[in-house]
Amino acid sequence: MSFKSLSVTDFIVSSDSITSTLWSTNTPELTTFFTSSVQKASSAGNYYLSVYQTSSTDQQVQFDIAYADLLGSGSALFNTAVPEKSFTQTIYGQYRAMILEDENSTFNFGSGDNIYTSDHFWAISVDRARYKQSLFPGSINLKISGSGGVGLIQLTDDSVDTTVNKFIGSSRVYQLISGSNGTAGTLANSGYVENSGSYGLVFPDLGLILVNPAAISQSLHLAPSRSNNAEGLNPEKLFVGINKGLSFTLNSQETLTSDYVFVRAGNSEFNYSENPTFISGSNGEVVFDAFINQPQTFITTIGMYNNSNELLAVAKLSRPLLKDFTKEALVRVKLDF
Repeated sequence: MSFKSLSVTDFIVSSDSITSTLWSTNTPELTTFFTSSVQKASSAGNYYLSVYQTSSTDQQVQFDIAYADLLGSGSALFNTAVPEKSFTQTIYGQYRAMILEDENSTFNFGSGDNIYTSDHFWAISVDRARYKQSLFPGSINLKISGSGGVGLIQLTDDSVDTTVNKFIGSSRVYQLISGSNGTAGTLANSGYVENSGSYGLVFPDLGLILVNPAAISQSLHLAPSRSNNAEGLNPEKLFVGINKGLSFTLNSQETLTSDYVFVRAGNSEFNYSENPTFISGSNGEVVFDAFINQPQTFITTIGMYNNSNELLAVAKLSRPLLKDFTKEALVRVKLDF
């Protein structure tokens, strides 16, 4: 076995963005949506509604829908003696702590001169098993139909129209707008709703879409119930709108970092084998005279060691590489992590 030290110039780091289908149907577009009557009847149904791709035994959760309300409206109270403390307020507090990182802040939809501050919203949380690292900005195309089949809007993020990444707290965010494939389509149309801001917020790294009820209700006959101490069944209302829209397109994205190591074998290096059969065991001479002045070896494996002589990685060549004094070799080893 022969060793050679690597220098800093032998290492190159590269990052590649890989996209893939997100839904368990292995297609970018989900066109069928189902819920569970068992979940609706359970205590979990007070908090969220899981959406599946099929009603058969191989159903898998694709995303969840929840409704959040700062005032606790739209659901029964935990205790009638304690006002405003309900499921919807708990959900609002959870998202506020996770995203805004401030228990006194509220959510703003839109930007510039058209910002709408809202104390309630729907949350579409993509199941974590569906995507690798994050949602793929620009791939979001969600169709929602109004009650009674009145109206139809297609929503997307504004990643194509946004030149600089924006953050809320530590989370990357895009506006949810009317349009397709990450753009509103025209410079004259921002994709917003007048006096209601954007249709929501998209947090690709969290797998989360917040939907602004004010913008939705202004465009469609679809609005949450905000009754006090009464179940509004609001997650189901948004589900019905998505189910009638018949189309939710979304892809997954992953950044794969690779370390390229360039291993060089000069013409005078690695020409003699350290295999015991290369030399005579009795007197230590080269077995075959041809190997004295014109040796040949075959490189098959490259081992990566640290300074403590510990083996860290092994690279196998697809076929043996002939090496002698007349040849030099450059092998590129790719380490993915």
